[in-house]
Amino acid sequence: MTDTRGPQPQYEGYATGPLPGEREPAPGQAGPYHPPQAYPSPPGGTQGGGLPYGAQQGVGPAQTVRKPRTGARTTPRTRKARLRVSKADPWSVMKVSFLLSIALGICTVVASAVLWMVMDAMGVFSTVGGTISEATGSNEGNGFDLQAFLSLPRVLIFTSVIAVIDVVLATALATLGAFIYNLSAGFVGGVELTLAEDE
Repeated sequence: MTDTRGPQPQYEGYATGPLPGEREPAPGQAGPYHPPQAYPSPPGGTQGGGLPYGAQQGVGPAQTVRKPRTGARTTPRTRKARLRVSKADPWSVMKVSFLLSIALGICTVVASAVLWMVMDAMGVFSTVGGTISEATGSNEGNGFDLQAFLSLPRVLIFTSVIAVIDVVLATALATLGAFIYNLSAGFVGGVELTLAEDE
């Protein structure tokens, strides 16, 4: 077979030179080779010979810090949850209503005693009692004694009886209300509540 391409040039570098593994390193290359990076290194990191990326590229340290975007939303979003009270435990409602009604009864007794002392110090009972005794008095008697009828022990006994009745009625009505709420919640689904997280 005849070669028609003519004489081909000879490359002396490949024919007479050393192999790639036998070549000596260039005089300007000291140390391992680091390929160039397509993306900058993070702030504070090093690249290449231990210098920051900004120092190797000739960029000042002020430009290497990433600045936050203007107009970014900094306030956290308030999370909300929508819940539904589907059932009220009658036993827990009875206990809570019982304790609350007892506290209300004690407050009623104390408030009545304080109010009676203030009115007695102001002379309300003596003034009103004198007027009523004169209006209802006669030659045979002095009339109705309001101050003796509204004495402090009698007022406290009357207030305590009312407080006890209030405890019984409030506990019974709250428990009955829990039963009625459970029946109505079975038809309409109960009361819906929207809870928001505190900021």
